[in-house]
Amino acid sequence: MAKTKKNTALRAAIDELIQGKETWDSGSFTDLFHDLKKELMERLLEKEMDAQLGYDRHDETQDSNRRNGHSQKTIITDTGPVRIDIPRDRDGEFNPILIPKHQRRFPEMDQKILAMYARGMSIRDIQSTLEELYGVKASPELISEVTDEVLETVSAWQSRPLNTHYPIVYLDAIQVKIKDQGHVSNKAIYMALGVTMDGHKEVLGLWVSQNEGAKFWLQVLTEIKNRGVLEIFIACCDGLTGFPDAINAVFPKTQIQLCIVHLIRNSMKYVPWKDMKAVSRDLKTIYTAINEQQASLALDAFAQTWGKKYSTIPGIWQRHWQHIIPFLAYPDFIRKAIYTTNAIEATNRQIRKVIKTKGLFPNDQAAIKLVFLALQNASKKWTMPIREWKQTLAQFSILFHDRFPNSW
Repeated sequence: MAKTKKNTALRAAIDELIQGKETWDSGSFTDLFHDLKKELMERLLEKEMDAQLGYDRHDETQDSNRRNGHSQKTIITDTGPVRIDIPRDRDGEFNPILIPKHQRRFPEMDQKILAMYARGMSIRDIQSTLEELYGVKASPELISEVTDEVLETVSAWQSRPLNTHYPIVYLDAIQVKIKDQGHVSNKAIYMALGVTMDGHKEVLGLWVSQNEGAKFWLQVLTEIKNRGVLEIFIACCDGLTGFPDAINAVFPKTQIQLCIVHLIRNSMKYVPWKDMKAVSRDLKTIYTAINEQQASLALDAFAQTWGKKYSTIPGIWQRHWQHIIPFLAYPDFIRKAIYTTNAIEATNRQIRKVIKTKGLFPNDQAAIKLVFLALQNASKKWTMPIREWKQTLAQFSILFHDRFPNSW
């Protein structure tokens, strides 16, 4: 009944607004929405003042802090600048939640700026877009101010507590150009992507270092543990020297799985075009074997066929063998989840699409800021758990039963 009355009142208000208007053009609609936005903001501010004072504006019996007129403030919105009246109190204690002191932009405008920045648009492009679409002239300083506010969010996100258990964690890094002490250098942005107990992907954190190395990964993993992670069942990573040792130094029981795709790439870089198809076919017999024994026989056969011509390739697989074979012990639906770091590489591809327009970053914070926003965009699509996750979790509950959380 209350809903019906509300709808009737809303329709009556709309009828009153358009009374006498035979035709409407886009300008009329813009003006109408502009005025409605002003009216709504001012009414909400008055309600905020009521809540803070503890009585409404018509109650004159109070002897405590009281209203003291209004001040005017221009707010940038997506329909252009709006000049609003903000209530004041005698004690100067009123700080609105809707539009805090010193804020000159409505949150929706900040969100639009961040959305454009997260897609790799330059400050100049954002300026042009805001003026073209919304009639808002935004200075480079204003846009930088909006995007810099993200750093506070990043700091809180980077130090948030993590889950105690992650069945799978993918570890990888991307290279970016960052200006450092007047020189441009390649730096690594490290990323840890976890799979939660319910099968959803979650970025655990971002870190920047001069170069990718096992020593820095050790710091990353130590931080992850300090933020509450007790168990990682399987860690998927590339073949970086010392990487498995760094993981097991922090999580001794974690099973290491090297990315097979990385191994294939490293192997194929020694092969000329004319042999690529044949070498690739024979390598496939190793990582598609039904078990470790069959994989070992396939590696021996590969070494006999290609060892003299490409001696480096069998050596790569033999050196890393103990960290290549773990996935062979699992059924196909788990193999697909752990034999490659594709889950994190797909995320990295989305990040690269954004950062490629930048060329280089002025500092580490600028790089982290943009990568974080790009990740926020990418994670909006992570609504479904990993395929066949219930079956995967059932297998994990058997294989890692002594390390499984009690609540599962």
